[in-house]
Amino acid sequence: MKLETGQVDVPPGTLPRHDVSRADQPDGWRLWWLAVRPKTLTISLAPVIAGSALAWSDAGRLDPRPCLAALVGALAIQAGTNLYNDVADALRGGDQPIRQGPPRVTALGWASPDRVRRAALICFALAVCVGLYLGWLGGWPIVALGLASLAAGWAYSGGPHPIAATPLGEGFVIAFFGIGAVCGSYYLQTHAVSPPSLVIGLAVGALAAAVLMANNYRDMEPDRLAGRRTLAIRIGAGASRTVFAGLVLAPFVLVLLPAGPHGGWVSLMALPLALTLIRRFVSEARGAAFNAILAATARLQLVVAALLALGLAL
Repeated sequence: MKLETGQVDVPPGTLPRHDVSRADQPDGWRLWWLAVRPKTLTISLAPVIAGSALAWSDAGRLDPRPCLAALVGALAIQAGTNLYNDVADALRGGDQPIRQGPPRVTALGWASPDRVRRAALICFALAVCVGLYLGWLGGWPIVALGLASLAAGWAYSGGPHPIAATPLGEGFVIAFFGIGAVCGSYYLQTHAVSPPSLVIGLAVGALAAAVLMANNYRDMEPDRLAGRRTLAIRIGAGASRTVFAGLVLAPFVLVLLPAGPHGGWVSLMALPLALTLIRRFVSEARGAAFNAILAATARLQLVVAALLALGLAL
């Protein structure tokens, strides 16, 4: 099928061809650093920071061992998910030539599908090793959360009906990169789950979901051609802008609830950044410019998590 751009729609199971000179191709650590999408890795750091800060505030102490291990495990799961998504999208024809996002190493031919898949499995194996240690510290609830997170990381891009191609992606992110990660980090320190940990999980998760919404809003046309039915495609551009605004503003409401964390008001210092981000999302045309908006949304999540930690310390 011919596209309006003159490109050819790529059938699933084959890799789209891109004209990229060999001199421009990264190699070594630069290749894999690009492949794991470093600008979004903060999505894994923010919930661990917020959950651990809340635990320190409530318990009056913080064991650095589970905190550091949780950071490593969360990063490994996200890196593995990103790598598996890279190869799965390329093989399904999801990375169309008209796609406006950052380079994908499999689709561009910079790394073979087998290499990228092996790299994803290495990341998941690292996460399993860390998870065994965290399970020894936290017991069966942490084991169950770890297994669910690994399964979800695979299901996001794998299987016959990957979550990434459905309207459930944003809910998946809120559940695992918000509630699960914050409450898991909090549980490792306190062996309990509190209402404020759930509130912070929703707040951090909403911003992580906003990152995904920015990604899917940018890629509506190529995703539709690839047969995806993301939330952005299902509800349309106008409603997607409204959902993005709601996800970005939700944390500033949640942290002020009676069940929210004490000191949550400190996170309001990031509200001007959030409003600027919403204005850019609404006013700028979809395309390559949204790569900067996506990265800025991820940074906003980290800033909010850091301000929540500061508020809890105060």
